[in-house]
Parts: sequence; structure tokens; C-alpha cells
Amino acid sequence: MDPQNINDKILKLLSADANAAFELIFEHYYKYLCLVVYRMISDRNLAEDIVQEVMHDFWKKHKNIQIKTSIKAYLHRSTINKTLNHIRDKKIIFEEEEQLSAVKSKEADIDQLISAKELQKSINEAIKALPERCRIIFSLSRYEELSYKEIAEKLEISVKTVENQISKALRILRKALNQ
Repeated sequence: MDPQNINDKILKLLSADANAAFELIFEHYYKYLCLVVYRMISDRNLAEDIVQEVMHDFWKKHKNIQIKTSIKAYLHRSTINKTLNHIRDKKIIFEEEEQLSAVKSKEADIDQLISAKELQKSINEAIKALPERCRIIFSLSRYEELSYKEIAEKLEISVKTVENQISKALRILRKALNQ
């Protein structure tokens, strides 16, 4: 079935038979939305959880939602927003072993370990203090290991914007760590 026909059919069903409309929405868009989230966070279970939350939110608000584009576009944007909120809210905390392993060596002593722990704490605080958009882009680059192009595609922004935000993040982090 043609995407426009699916969209029209779902919109008509929403007012007449919401359950049937929701089944069509799930059938046509669930896998696609899971893939959208998975590309951003690389965790299948979490991707499914986020999409289920989006579907649940849509179901709760379906009577009051005014869709100006298409249902697919609406769900796509809702899914990206929900995923970005998850990334924003996710606390990136390094495990004790990870913090110490970067510093451990045969010559490492207790002072180096303490310094590394304090440095990691300063880095985490500086990252948390970044502006939201800057922090999200920086996190996708450094922790999700996405390329600038992948980040630009996922967030629907230009590669130049990603470059500028990463530069801004690094400048802010250097300044914070030099104090």
C-alpha cells in the first residue's frame, strides 16, 4: 500500500476505530521507528522500549493530536525527541575500574590513582555543565562513537553545526579543566 494511502486510512480510522488505526500504525511503523532509535543508541532493547513509549504516548493523546504532515513524520520526530531526551538524561558515569585502568601501570602509585580519579570527576562535571545541545552532540561523538556525518543525519542538522558544537564543547572543557 502506498504511504499516502496508509496515512489517509489511519487518519480516517483514528476517529472511527482507534484500535484498528493503532494496529495499522504499529504494523507499518514500529520496525522503522526501532531502527531509527537503534541507529542513535545501538541498543535493541532500549530502542524497543523507547518506541513503545512513543506509541503509548501517541495512544494516550491520539484524540488531541493534530498532525500537520504525515503520521510517519510525526512518529519519526516524536521518536527522535524521546531518544534525545533519553541521551540527555542518561548519566555517563565511568566505572571505578575504567577510571583507574587508564592510569594503571607498573610505575603507577597511589598519588597518580587519586589524581586520575579527581581528573575524571572534573571531566564528568565539565561535561554535565555543557549546554544541552552541545552535550548531546559531544556525547554522541565521544561515547556513542558516531561520526560527524552520522550525528548530523540523526539530529537532522548540518555537519558544520556538529563541527561547531564539538569545537565549542572542547573549548569549554579545556577552559574548565585548566582552572
